[in-house]
Amino acid sequence: MILTGKKIKEEIKKGNITITPYNEENINPNSYNLTLANELLIYNEELLDMKKPNKTKKIIIPEEGIVLEPNKLYLGRTIEKTGTDLYAPMIEGRSSIGRLGIFVHITAGFGDIGFDGTWTLEIACLEPIRIYPYTKVCQISYHTLDGEIELYKSEKYQGQESVRESKLYKDFIK
Repeated sequence: MILTGKKIKEEIKKGNITITPYNEENINPNSYNLTLANELLIYNEELLDMKKPNKTKKIIIPEEGIVLEPNKLYLGRTIEKTGTDLYAPMIEGRSSIGRLGIFVHITAGFGDIGFDGTWTLEIACLEPIRIYPYTKVCQISYHTLDGEIELYKSEKYQGQESVRESKLYKDFIK
């Protein structure tokens, strides 16, 4: 089951969900709006390789915005750091963002219980579009669990506070 907005507020007050910074105006009927930070990463290589670290370049989104190009991957992040040891978090792009042809996450919308950090967003667009920092870009919802809880323990992304490129190459190291 998905928590309602009122239940999310209750769980924040109890300390079972953390959202920092928190703004009560971002509560929706069954989710919470998260905002886009002013930094992006792009891969700086012609060919990406799963088995090695891939070079990236950091881009700052100015107040006047930046134009995203189609067929290009941009890694962004939320301003908010979230965490919970009781619920499974999930992010989705806001419908108003999707209606402009922007994908906020390509495959990584489902979070692990116990994850604590900012969310890296895999951003792509269908047409050139100007985006702006500090826009409410996606929403997080919380799902109840059935079964014994095992908390997220990966060191690849836990505690992240900046945009984090893929660390898949670490899976190949034995």
